[in-house]
Amino acid sequence: MFGRKKTLNDELATPVSTDPARPGAKNRPTPKRREQEALNKRPLIVTDRKAAGAQDKAARREAMAKQRAGMMTGEEKYLPARDKGPRRRFIRDTVDARWNIGEFMLPIMLIVLLLSFVRTNWALLLVFVLVYGLILVAIGDALLMWRRTRRKVDDKFGGAEKGDAWYAIMRAFQMRRTRMPKPQVARGEHPA
Repeated sequence: MFGRKKTLNDELATPVSTDPARPGAKNRPTPKRREQEALNKRPLIVTDRKAAGAQDKAARREAMAKQRAGMMTGEEKYLPARDKGPRRRFIRDTVDARWNIGEFMLPIMLIVLLLSFVRTNWALLLVFVLVYGLILVAIGDALLMWRRTRRKVDDKFGGAEKGDAWYAIMRAFQMRRTRMPKPQVARGEHPA
């Protein structure tokens, strides 16, 4: 009623740009809002729940495998918060560079467990001495290790933080193969 009548020629005519293509500009017309919204529409509830669950499970498995591989190599961005930072890396490397008595406790405890089934006086005495003697020696070794490590941390980083001692001692009591993140230094290769 008001306005001009559209003809077929007006609809077929496409605007021709007389401007040359400029670097940094998008150099194309802005898409219609309804076209963009149609592209972004997804159903709220998936129709094939089984396939969606399998796809989600595969994506999670892939992300976890990537995170585990990064943690095995000691990449900083994949480490949990307790293991991040140069201070914790230094402590890990210091602990991993030495032989710790605590890391041999689990294999020795298995031998002690087998000896505890022998019901003779000498075996029970040996079990008692091995268990308590090993625990005392391992604790003493861990405390000496932390004392030396703390001096190195003080020199390099200006003092140990809360939790550093527990972190070092707990790592010293783990078997070397089971430590996470994996040891990055060989035995005897102390960090500078």
